[in-house]
Amino acid sequence: MPMPMPTQPPPFLLQLLSSCLALTGRPRLGRFHGIGSQQCRPSPPPHRPQLHRRLRRRRCHRRPAQRECSSSSSSSESNNRRRQILGIAHLAVSLGIVLASDKYLKQAFVAASIKFPSALFGMFCIFSVLLVLDTVAPALAKGFMDFFEPATLFIQRWLPLFYVPSLVVLPLAVRDIPAASGLKICLITLGGWFASLAVAGYTALTVRKIVKTELIAAEPMGKPSAFVTLEFWAWGAVFVASFATAFVNPTALGTTARTCLPFMLASTVLGYMVGSGLPAGIKKLLHPIICCALSANLSAVAYGYLSGSGIDAALGDYLTKVPSNPGAGDVLMGFLGSVILSFAFSMFKQRKLVKRHAAEIFTSIAIASTFSLYSTAILGRLIGLEPTLTISILPRCITVALALSIVSFFEGANTSLTAAVVVLTGLIGANFVQAAMDKLGLNDPIARGIGTASSAHGLGTAALSAKEPEALPFCAIAYALTGIFGSLICSSPAVRQSLVFIAG
Repeated sequence: MPMPMPTQPPPFLLQLLSSCLALTGRPRLGRFHGIGSQQCRPSPPPHRPQLHRRLRRRRCHRRPAQRECSSSSSSSESNNRRRQILGIAHLAVSLGIVLASDKYLKQAFVAASIKFPSALFGMFCIFSVLLVLDTVAPALAKGFMDFFEPATLFIQRWLPLFYVPSLVVLPLAVRDIPAASGLKICLITLGGWFASLAVAGYTALTVRKIVKTELIAAEPMGKPSAFVTLEFWAWGAVFVASFATAFVNPTALGTTARTCLPFMLASTVLGYMVGSGLPAGIKKLLHPIICCALSANLSAVAYGYLSGSGIDAALGDYLTKVPSNPGAGDVLMGFLGSVILSFAFSMFKQRKLVKRHAAEIFTSIAIASTFSLYSTAILGRLIGLEPTLTISILPRCITVALALSIVSFFEGANTSLTAAVVVLTGLIGANFVQAAMDKLGLNDPIARGIGTASSAHGLGTAALSAKEPEALPFCAIAYALTGIFGSLICSSPAVRQSLVFIAG
């Protein structure tokens, strides 16, 4: 008779057997396998004490890891904070050296009765030192450039602000100018800009066809950082606190100009930040510089009305032109000399490009700069503009920093009008230079860069480089060299006398 097949024991019986075997010191039974066999194979014991030890080890390892993560995050935060502090200190030292160099050079030239622009001389000195270091010890030249890079980026970031004071006080500058003369100045500015653009662009194209130099990639240009929310809040707090202080006590800092300086400076900076953040379509109608001027003028109107001093007094405190009693405009225009000194670093960085395309660059700039000066004098004479006003707008295509130095060579020039016309020329170029060059058929990057900078200086350069970065190096070079060449030829007595004679 066949034996019955064994069945799986019930679970409670397995547990009972395992407990009994554990008491006798034998291993516990696991699940039974092998049907039809009297043997049962127990699975390996789970070794619970070892499992607990493993878990304890994991927890012990995890706690140091957590402590290590927290310590590493705190160390990274402290490192970031240390880098920020060192970066601010680096900027303060490098920018302070540039500003101090400009100040002492200016004082030395005044003491020696030298009429040549002191900042231009300093720029040549810096450029020469860099060239010598690059020949003797390139590592030193690179270290020199790296040390002053924070200062040059700071100047590049805030460059439009240094042009604003002339627009803010424009109502005072043009008050004594007849309306007919103002219209003539506008016609010369608009027509002269287009003519200078065409002359510079076509000259560059012609020379390029002759020399046939192949265009190569230029050295990348550093870009300044964008504005952050903290900067808006900080300048807003400065404006509110200083405006309230000036309203309560107009001479809290000794004079009204000094007391108004913080809130007028803050309003100018805030206007620039807001204007820079506007959409591109709105910027064509409301350029950041116009936002600056409007913001500063609105602050002057509000303070003049609330304090009872009037807008004329508020604008007079904005730009006093008195070193011992500066206003916000004086502080901003005090950076113009450092702008010229920074040209040395930009030209040195693009020295290979300048050497390769020297024929196109120097020929175009020399012809365009000479044409701009003499065409302005001729147009002023032809349409009957007063000679003093004609002289004041001669350097219309040259950056403000050097335009003011150029008109200082002439007697009776209106420097406020000079700065305003220069800024107006830049605004025209910033808005219309691309469309004008497309109509003129100036498609070459070199011609577009040189034409823009030679006719609309820094503002045109900023507008073009935002959309055509390949033209930026040529804009930067032409922007600097146009002002340099204009200053050099106007420092010649023969050139000055001829311009005065033509202007009448």
